[in-house]
Amino acid sequence: MRHFIDDLQKRGELAVVRRPVDPRHQLAAVTKAVQKAGEQAVLFENVEGSSLPVVSNLFGSHERLRRLIGAGDKTFCQRWIELTDACLAGRDADVLEAAPASVAAEFRDGTLSDLPAITYHERDAGPYFTSAIFLAREPDSGVPNLSFHRSMHVSDSELRVRLGGTHDLARYQAKAEARGEALEAALLLSCPPELFMAACASLPYEASELVMAAQITGGKIAMRPCKTIDLDVPASVDIVVEGRFLPNVKRPEGPFGEFMGNYVGVGDNHVFEVTHVSYRPDAVFHGLLCGSPEDLRPLEAVTAARVYRHVSSQMPGILDVCCRPNVMISIIKIRKTYEGQGKHAILAALGSHLDYNKVVIVVDEDVDIYDLDDVMWAYMTRGRADTRAMILEDIPGFYRDPHKDHWGRLCIDATMPFGREAEFARKRVPGESDIVLAEWLA
Repeated sequence: MRHFIDDLQKRGELAVVRRPVDPRHQLAAVTKAVQKAGEQAVLFENVEGSSLPVVSNLFGSHERLRRLIGAGDKTFCQRWIELTDACLAGRDADVLEAAPASVAAEFRDGTLSDLPAITYHERDAGPYFTSAIFLAREPDSGVPNLSFHRSMHVSDSELRVRLGGTHDLARYQAKAEARGEALEAALLLSCPPELFMAACASLPYEASELVMAAQITGGKIAMRPCKTIDLDVPASVDIVVEGRFLPNVKRPEGPFGEFMGNYVGVGDNHVFEVTHVSYRPDAVFHGLLCGSPEDLRPLEAVTAARVYRHVSSQMPGILDVCCRPNVMISIIKIRKTYEGQGKHAILAALGSHLDYNKVVIVVDEDVDIYDLDDVMWAYMTRGRADTRAMILEDIPGFYRDPHKDHWGRLCIDATMPFGREAEFARKRVPGESDIVLAEWLA
């Protein structure tokens, strides 16, 4: 984490807050202000109630995500698929190695109360760990899994965790619970980028996110043993909370302001019994504001890669996919070679990710799919509004949707009429891309 932060600072991508900040609401408010101003990460050096600084918005930039995975001249989707394919061909034994015994001496024993207690939203039930990456092993095969789950800080010995029903960790817990056993797990905080990005990956049940992390970093992952549970964790993680999910025990958790921008109410969720906390003395705590660019950009990017893989396997001419400004939309850029190709792309996209394709828009290759204004300009100016839009009713959507608020689909073919491309060529101002505005305004 320190290396990552230092690199951001050298690039001018880090804002620093030196005055004291209250972790209850104020830290989140300043983070939102920084995000509105640009894509910089923000480091809070003086957080009341803890000796640890806090960093936020590390992953709130699409270009930064591309850099972190080594995309180079490729799109995020293309590079992510390469990494995923390499991960599926790899094995833990090939990429994991034991860290030197001296690493254990770098860590200090502590408690949850040593960590910043950040309350983000007005109605949140209390402090939450929002960048919480749980590491656990499949009870039978031993395959490790990395996944995000919001965790409410109740006491130094207890977290209450919402395990999404479709996540592998929920299946691990259910399998252990059926045997009357607790599921041991470690909560990883202050992770380096390769572990954070690997935890975002949507991999088959039998695949290992640690192998994905190794593919991203291009090297091996050094592991160290936990103190109170039978689990090894990456030595590069600066804060580790050890514990276990108790079988057949659920307690009230929430409300909490989730990624869609509203609150998820109180519900009975899993209890994580904390058995040990360790951290490096110079650790920086990662606080992620749910629903912010830092939360959405990685989710959008990996969802776009999944849509890209599926659609490009069905038809030619797929150039890129974007899921901004919200993961519930898929915007597809194509190189059109036949009439009706935009509608074919829509049909393929609808079957690619049933949770998130609430809106699908297809555009030509000259449209900036990361700019919704440009996408809507294409729809408004390149053809009819009625025949290029379709509403598909009563199609199930997001899996956690008891009131069916995310059912149905809106599909828009915003490409120009085939064979009339010359009529819709964009106007250009020669030399506009060469203007350095500061030279003209000095």
